[in-house]
Amino acid sequence: MKKSKRPLLAIPYVVWMALFVVAPIIMVVIYAFSTASGGFTLDNFARMGTYTVIFTRSFKLAIIATFVCLLIGYPLSYIMAKEGPRFQRVGMMLIMLPMWVNFLLRTYSWMSILEKNGLINQFFSAIGLFDLINAIFGTDIQYFHMIGTQGAVVLGMVYNYLPFMILPIYSVIVKLDNSLLEAARDLGANSTAVFRKVIFPLSLPGILSGVTMVFVPSVSTFAISRLLGGGTQMLLGDLIEQQFLGGAYNPHLGSAIALVMMLIVIVCMWVMNHFGEGEEQAVLL
Repeated sequence: MKKSKRPLLAIPYVVWMALFVVAPIIMVVIYAFSTASGGFTLDNFARMGTYTVIFTRSFKLAIIATFVCLLIGYPLSYIMAKEGPRFQRVGMMLIMLPMWVNFLLRTYSWMSILEKNGLINQFFSAIGLFDLINAIFGTDIQYFHMIGTQGAVVLGMVYNYLPFMILPIYSVIVKLDNSLLEAARDLGANSTAVFRKVIFPLSLPGILSGVTMVFVPSVSTFAISRLLGGGTQMLLGDLIEQQFLGGAYNPHLGSAIALVMMLIVIVCMWVMNHFGEGEEQAVLL
């Protein structure tokens, strides 16, 4: 019998995973539980209590951004899936087109749009909106303060990660068996009932994939919060970078924060996957 070549083909993948995934995680664990002298300690985790505000802000903004992406992405995915092939191709191209531009360039473009002399404030000034507001309320508003706010950070997350919500949901809905929808209508279900009882439960795997793909990078981002947050809206990604590269150099504390964040994300993913399995079982019943 000939030996299968599949194990041999998997060797480069295993080596890649060992070098660039497993080894860095092991290093993070070692640094998290050690001191600068190499001794074992739990002080790195105890010191994380001083950054509770940053943890709370990171997860709050990530949850808001994920919810907004779902609120926008699901209707777009549903509409695309129900249209013809030509509309789907054009829609897919428009969704993917911004992804061809560098991530930092897209974020910098929003800085030029949201800053005090940006396009939005210039437009409002040109149409006389600020003069109208000042005349009505007796204020002296010259521009809207948008950059350096949590809203700007959430906007940057939604803009950059929205395709990650649309694509998995669309790929699930477009593959739904139309005979199931026809059977539901034959049994007397109206459009609302068909969506609530058939389409939405069957699209749940796409929703969970989209939520995971948006939430994970949102909670760990640092470029968006630094550029659109103006340095005043520090998130976990900024805090970890600061411990490794900033003036507060402490890779042991940074590793502890990264390890805890990784564990929290894994737990959240497990909960979402467990919830999805429960929903699928409920649909089958």
